[in-house]
Order: sequence, then C-alpha cells, then structure tokens
Amino acid sequence: MRFPQSFGATDQKKSELLLMEAVGRGVNYFDTAYIYPGSEETVGNILSKNVIRDKVYIATKLPLIICRGPSDFDKFFNKSLERLKTDYIDYYLMHMITDMYQWEQFKKWGIKEWIADKKKSGRIRQIGFSFHGSKAEFLKVLADYEWEFCQIQYNYSDLNFQAGIDGLKEAAKTIPVIIMEPLLGGKLADGLPQAAFDLFKKANPSISPAAWALRWIWDQAEPTVILSGMNSMNQLQENLSLAEEACAGMLNEKEHETLSRVQEVFNASYKIKCTGCNYCMPCPCGVNIPASFASYNTSYALGFGLGMQQYVTSTAPTSEKMSSPSLCVRCGKCEKHCPQHLPIMQNLVLVRKRMEPWWFRTGIRIARTFLGRGKASPAPINFRRRIK
Repeated sequence: MRFPQSFGATDQKKSELLLMEAVGRGVNYFDTAYIYPGSEETVGNILSKNVIRDKVYIATKLPLIICRGPSDFDKFFNKSLERLKTDYIDYYLMHMITDMYQWEQFKKWGIKEWIADKKKSGRIRQIGFSFHGSKAEFLKVLADYEWEFCQIQYNYSDLNFQAGIDGLKEAAKTIPVIIMEPLLGGKLADGLPQAAFDLFKKANPSISPAAWALRWIWDQAEPTVILSGMNSMNQLQENLSLAEEACAGMLNEKEHETLSRVQEVFNASYKIKCTGCNYCMPCPCGVNIPASFASYNTSYALGFGLGMQQYVTSTAPTSEKMSSPSLCVRCGKCEKHCPQHLPIMQNLVLVRKRMEPWWFRTGIRIARTFLGRGKASPAPINFRRRIK
C-alpha cells in the first residue's frame, strides 16, 4: 500500500529495487489489495519481469465496500488476476469486514459457494478476512466460517482497539493471524508524543521507535506475519535486521517496563478513559462504542487524520449497516454495564461532533448514493430523537 511515490504515482524503479531486495533477503509474503491505487499492477509487473511469481505468496483482497451484487465477485477477482499477471491467488481476503451483518449479506449473495468454486479450481489457495469492527463482531465472524487465516490491526498504542488482544488470542488458537498497522501508518515510528519518544531514547538510544513497535509484536507468540509498509531502503534494511533476530519472548523485563510507561503516556493523552472492555456491547442500535472512543482518542494523541482513518474503518459509514455514534437513541443500556461508569451517551455526542463534521457527512452521503445504498442521511439519529 505504501510503495514509493513520484509525482503522485507509484515509482516503479524504486519499488522494484525494494521488492527484489526483500525477496533476496527471504521476504516471501506480499500484501496488496484491489483498492490500493497502482499496487496490484506494480507487484504484478515486478514479479513477472523478474520471473519470481512461484517464489512468493501474494495476498490480495475482494473490495466488499464497492461490491453491488454477486456478479462483482468475479469482476474484481479477475481484474486482480490481470493486474497481478497470475492465474491464482495464494491468500485471498474478504476486505474490511466490519460486522456479522455485513458477512451475512454476502452469504446471501452466495459468497461461500463462490469461494468454494474458486478453491476447487485452484485459483484461490487460502481464504481469509481482514477486520475493522468491534471485538464482539470479530469473534462472531471468526466462528461462522472455516477461515484459513485472518488479518487484524494490532499495536501497543491500544491493545483493545477492534479485535484487540483478546481477538488475537482467540483466532490464534486455530488459524494464522496476520498483523496490519503495527506502526499505525508510521505514527508509531515518527509521530509519537515527545514524552514517549524520550522514554524510548532513554531506555536505548540505538533502538528506533519503529523497532520498539515491531519488537513488541514479535515478542508475542500469537502473530504469524507482521505487515510493514516500507517505502525506503533504510526502512527495509532496518526491518530485515530486526526480523532476523525476532522471536517470541525476546523482550527483557526493562524493555517491557519501558513499553508500559509509553502506554501510560498514550493513556494520559486520551480524552475518554475507555479501557475497551466491551461490556457496553452489543449496542441495541449497532453503535461500535469502543472503536468510536478509540478513534476519538487517537485523533488527539496521534493526530486528527489518523483518528479519522480509524473512525471510518471502524464505523463503516458507507455500509448498509453502519455503526456510527449518530445511531445512538440514548437508551442508556451501555452506561448500566460500564465498569468505569463513563457517561457514554454524552461522550458519543462529543465523538460525533469531532469525527463527523459537515464535510464528512456530505462526503458520506455522496459515497452512499454512488454505492447504491440510498440517499438517506448517515445520521438518522436526529429523526429518532424527535420521535422519542
């Protein structure tokens, strides 16, 4: 997703140098997706040019968010094959599943039968899903189908975001777990709060913030593969060197203590002191409460842009069943179950005001219309409040 760019397009020469160096050093898993601009074409061109398709595993994804009917399954899959210059995909993912409702809709369209046909023909070798929703919904989707792997966001900045550590441990009991966003789009490499950066530097000035984040994941036994969007040779070389020494249990007691103190820095900067325990879930109206709070907190701790990115992927505002705070009808069920006694309903109003400005709501209306999901406002809460 983060190949080097030049004048707004993927730099083919630099990308080839990076990919070939990675292959030469033992990297054999490459994650792309239909909706990453220019990514599938770049991967396909490089693998074909250097005749190394059979030396690597390709992971790409079906863009559920833009599928408008069962005919789109073949449409997007065949396009990916064409771009990647291959006749099979090693690891194919249902991209950005947010909840069980969404997965049920695709089952009604015959996605299970479609997958079975592609696997029987050998065009898909392994089937999995990438997830952006609440832990409760992740566990439902995980248990509903014989998945062969899954992909979740996971890093030390918030152990309870989306599937979180509990989801990781549950999935790892039966299938491989691929970790995305170990560096939160680079924010854990070069966008840390100064206090966190100072703690890392004091503990060991020779280890970069990015290395701390990657080593934190490698220290755990459950993750199978860590995805890192390297876009320079320096980043690649550092990650390769780190990976060669990586193993579960690699961190010592002092390093764990340093990371705990860095996590405290993040917690101190959070506006809503939600622990992500999920006792407030499921919300009767479908609001993804923990992820909404986590995204809101990230927007203050690591920047509005990153917080908004997390908010969009976690609340699925363009899907048929979104999980935005705008759906809240103030029933109060969530607050009755919150062990922290947080004013959840009041906090959801704060989240919506910050994370759903007018330009966001306008963009969502346009996107929903384009995707054929109606012209209704993405914030039906206003009408529900009036009725109530």
